[in-house]
Amino acid sequence: MSLVIEIIKPAIGAIINGVDLNHLDVQQTSEIQQALLRHQVIFFHQQQLDPRAQAALARSFGSLHIHPIYPSIEGTPEVLVLDSWQQDLRDNELWHTDVTFSQTPPLGCVLQAIKIPATGGDTLWSSGVAAFTALHGNLQHKLRGLTAIHDIRKSFPSERFAKNEVEREKLEQTFKRNPPVVHPVVRTHPVTGQPILFVSEGFTTRINELTEQESGELLAFLFQHSTREQFHLRWKWQEGDVAIWDNRCTQHKALFDYGNAHRIMHRATINGDIPYYREAS
Repeated sequence: MSLVIEIIKPAIGAIINGVDLNHLDVQQTSEIQQALLRHQVIFFHQQQLDPRAQAALARSFGSLHIHPIYPSIEGTPEVLVLDSWQQDLRDNELWHTDVTFSQTPPLGCVLQAIKIPATGGDTLWSSGVAAFTALHGNLQHKLRGLTAIHDIRKSFPSERFAKNEVEREKLEQTFKRNPPVVHPVVRTHPVTGQPILFVSEGFTTRINELTEQESGELLAFLFQHSTREQFHLRWKWQEGDVAIWDNRCTQHKALFDYGNAHRIMHRATINGDIPYYREAS
């Protein structure tokens, strides 16, 4: 049977009904991959995937990434744990594209809600495709020739992630293994060929070709522009819900508005490739 797809917004997002992610056939897997390309983030209600099934679903898109900071499920290192009672998750409330501090940022992610607060804890996703398309043509032309620095330290400052000497040393080693990298400000989607605005508040620190003041002003504008309401959606979680997003063309943030309530998410991250920009032929 073909997937039943409910579009959330023209710019981004769809809900897929009538499918059990624990038992996918080849056709369903292919249709999910195509739906992700069209809608950039897709949602499935109350799937209750175990960690191995979640890793297997993510692996259908490609090989999986091991995060340098967050802990993972015992026996399934590809599935990391985001637990509000065990970690400082405030960095997730910044708009960000995952792991752009890497030379090869992830292709995408499969995220499952394990424990959800009674109120709060929603996640927002925004489309870099729609954000770039909405820019004035002159600014689009300018951005196509620019590159920017992405730095892990911006979202993982030592004052929050190094509470003792052991953690400080571990964090410093992580910083050494992940030095700042340079990516194009506008990247090309390697499958669809669409241009994507590829900067985010979470990791982008400087545009290389501009003065520090010009860079700061332009980035401030782009951060605000790229997350305007018409480009983004807001998802209210239920336990067992699964989201899959294309990390190449979206950014997201998880709202930290639930105080001391307990929120647990499991995430599997799919390895990506080196971002590039290529003029449309």
